[in-house]
Amino acid sequence: MKKLLAVLLASMMMLTACTKKNDSKPADDMGQDANTKVTLKVWASQDDQEMTQKMVDAFIEAHPEKQWDITLAVVGEPDAKTKYLEDPAVAADVFAFANDQLNDLVSAGALYKVTRNADDIKARNSAGSVGAASKDDQLYAYPMTADNGYFMFYDKSVFTEEDVLSLDVMLEKAAASNKKVLMDLSNGWYIASFFLGNGGKLSISPENTQACDFNNEKGVQAGEAIKNFAAHSAFTTGDDSVLVAGFENGEIAAAVTGTWNAEKIQTALKDNYAATKLPSYTTTDGLVQLSSFAGYKQLGINSQTKFPVEAMDLADWLTNEQNQVLRFETKGYGPSNLNASQSDAVQANVALAALALQSQFAVSQNDVLGSYWGPAEAFGAAMEAKDYSKTVQELLDEMVAQITAAK
Repeated sequence: MKKLLAVLLASMMMLTACTKKNDSKPADDMGQDANTKVTLKVWASQDDQEMTQKMVDAFIEAHPEKQWDITLAVVGEPDAKTKYLEDPAVAADVFAFANDQLNDLVSAGALYKVTRNADDIKARNSAGSVGAASKDDQLYAYPMTADNGYFMFYDKSVFTEEDVLSLDVMLEKAAASNKKVLMDLSNGWYIASFFLGNGGKLSISPENTQACDFNNEKGVQAGEAIKNFAAHSAFTTGDDSVLVAGFENGEIAAAVTGTWNAEKIQTALKDNYAATKLPSYTTTDGLVQLSSFAGYKQLGINSQTKFPVEAMDLADWLTNEQNQVLRFETKGYGPSNLNASQSDAVQANVALAALALQSQFAVSQNDVLGSYWGPAEAFGAAMEAKDYSKTVQELLDEMVAQITAAK
């Protein structure tokens, strides 16, 4: 009997030890049982559906140990935050978004913290892309591209490499050739270039509202430069369709845009295709280099996903070196992955080289909240419409008041 009791006691002690060991194991490392069907939804833009499906198919093939049911839906990066907040419970488990949405998504509790392979993800991607995917030193997303910025495309038959260093010179040369320089000033993303270049700051206040100083003395200088630019005979504006059509019909000789239009512009300009950083503009204090937003695209995990481990594994796969190379080869997207970005093909790409040149003057979008965009675009629209019923100072005071008042 004593021997039997000793055996039973030892067995109970072993069972207790095993139970404690399993209880201490982080939930993020456990995953689902192999017999459980893993159901995941992925959001990607319309243009990226076919490419993303190939990546998903390869992931499933590489992980036969689980039963996968992964479906794709069309939601582009610009709309991800809005669509998520409409109904988080039915939002995708894995979704792509632009990094300027990170703060709002984190504040809303939308993103599952990256708890698997975080050190490897940080090591294999550029510092800028990792910073854009982080808040308070916590990684909340997977860097996917480092090309969500803008720069200047131009026609080499109209401008020399020296001409494109100065916005004033470009406008003079374009006017003399009966051509236009396009920049969408009614888009807050682009118009910020003037303010940021002249020392303007966008930051987040302790109350989690947008802080902005675009109406100070330097901001007024930038605003006056915008006014002069929009009033010039060689200035024109418009969305991407107008931009591309303008290069195709020869009306536009230079335009501010990004890599997503590179292929169409190159087709239109042929041997005269060129790209470089943004030019400088003139203020009462001298020349100012136009800045830009350093934009990144990344993948996030829905905090309400029923399969966090598997969702993280999928996001890790979709943003690894191999698939960042595939994005470049398929769509021309610029990699955030360090190895992929150093390939000969990426280095030889005219648009990505121009983006890299502009990146030294770029500012992260992480501190830009949703309240900035509407008022900034309204100011730009007034300049494009040549509405001079108020002074630039008055318009900027109104703009900043609206930006900073929103909760």
